[in-house]
Formats: sequence, C-alpha cells, structure tokens
Amino acid sequence: MRTINTISLLVHDYDEAIDFYINKLGFRLLEDTAFPGCEKRWVVISPSSLSPDQGSSDTPIHNAGVQLLLAKAGDEKQKQAVGNQAGGRVFLFLNTDDFWRDHAAMKKAGVTFNEEPREEPYGIVAVFQDLYGNLWDLIQAR
Repeated sequence: MRTINTISLLVHDYDEAIDFYINKLGFRLLEDTAFPGCEKRWVVISPSSLSPDQGSSDTPIHNAGVQLLLAKAGDEKQKQAVGNQAGGRVFLFLNTDDFWRDHAAMKKAGVTFNEEPREEPYGIVAVFQDLYGNLWDLIQAR
C-alpha cells in the first residue's frame, strides 16, 4: 500500500505561518525541529480534531489525513511561488464535519473568505485564503 502523507507548503517565515495555522485555522503543531548550523526547520502541522474556536489540546490525536510541511522559501524562485503554489486555483481542501461551526470560528479569527458559502451537490463549500494567498476550500461533504 502506498499513500501520500506530507505535502510541502512554501512559506516566507516559519513562525508567522505556525501562528496562522494554529491560531486561525485550529491546526496542531506536530513537529518543529531546527537543523543545526542553518535556519532551516522541519515544521509539520496537521488539522486538529478540534474546531478552530476550541483551541488546541496537548493530547495526541491520530490523523489519518495529509500533513503539511511548512517549508521556508530558500531562493528567489521559491519566494515567488509562496502564495501561488497552484497557479491561482484552489490548492488544498479542508474537510470538516461542521461547516458552519468552523466557518464562523475562522471568520472570527480573521481568516479571509473569497466568497459566501454555497450549497453544491457534493456539500457545503466556501473558498478561503491562507496568510500568503493560497486558496483553500472549506468543505462539508454530504
């Protein structure tokens, strides 16, 4: 069996990215390891089983989903790609079991939604952007 378990997400700054994903989206910080002798870090985050307004828990959770590796852009080409990793299309999809709870918590935390929530045959969805402008779907499947 093969799976994809981690996706690199280019960021300008580790700490501001951690702050956004933890405090605005309610993700969990799974690992933050510095590499000796350089400014690179291995920073892994994951959606939490808690909603953004419930805060985080120190209790480990099992997440069968994909984790994000926050990768600090290291050269000019990478810096230009921060916030546009999918060329202006929705890049990542954040599934939820309660769209309205998470939508309200994210808006309260200052997350920018690019549209009003809409009903689609597959569920309730709204596009939002992360701190760098990457587009995401918040989605509750039917």
